[in-house]
Amino acid sequence: MDLRAGDPGSYLGGDEIVETAHPGVRALAADLRAAHPGDEDFARAAFEWVRDRVRHSVDAQDPRVTLTAGEVLGARVGLCYAKSHLLAAVSRAGGIPTGLCYQQFAGESGPVLHGLVAVHLDGRWHRQDPRGNRPGIDARFRLDTEQLAFPVAERDFPEVHVSASPAVVAALRGAGDVLELCRTGLPGTP
Repeated sequence: MDLRAGDPGSYLGGDEIVETAHPGVRALAADLRAAHPGDEDFARAAFEWVRDRVRHSVDAQDPRVTLTAGEVLGARVGLCYAKSHLLAAVSRAGGIPTGLCYQQFAGESGPVLHGLVAVHLDGRWHRQDPRGNRPGIDARFRLDTEQLAFPVAERDFPEVHVSASPAVVAALRGAGDVLELCRTGLPGTP
């Protein structure tokens, strides 16, 4: 897939959702970078840390709503969007340009948005999906080809975003129970 993105340097900063300055995010990035000094190894370690150590809300049946990188890191749970916010923050704090990407799937009550990231390595953008594995889902960090949680989407949005989708932010901020949000109305477009 041809991804559309701006200058990679613009994907290194943080904001109120992708909190690169959060102390926990910075500490995690520093620990991972110390253990994995090469860019590809660091990006893989950050991906695997978020994929494997932060539970997906639905898999965990955890109703807590997390949105920001700091919230996700503290709770160790989140939807795909929230996990992507944490991965983007950790990766950026470690010096890897990282953007947010989206896919669309047909849901029971209409289109549903899925969040993932793209990292800029070797002069190109590579989509990675930190959703979390379970039977039937085997997302891997790969630069040669994509191995996403959901390899076939109804629609792949080619844009690599610096900031989180306003629709995602509004949905999560307005939710009191993330499991109920999943049943009644996840965003359908970024």
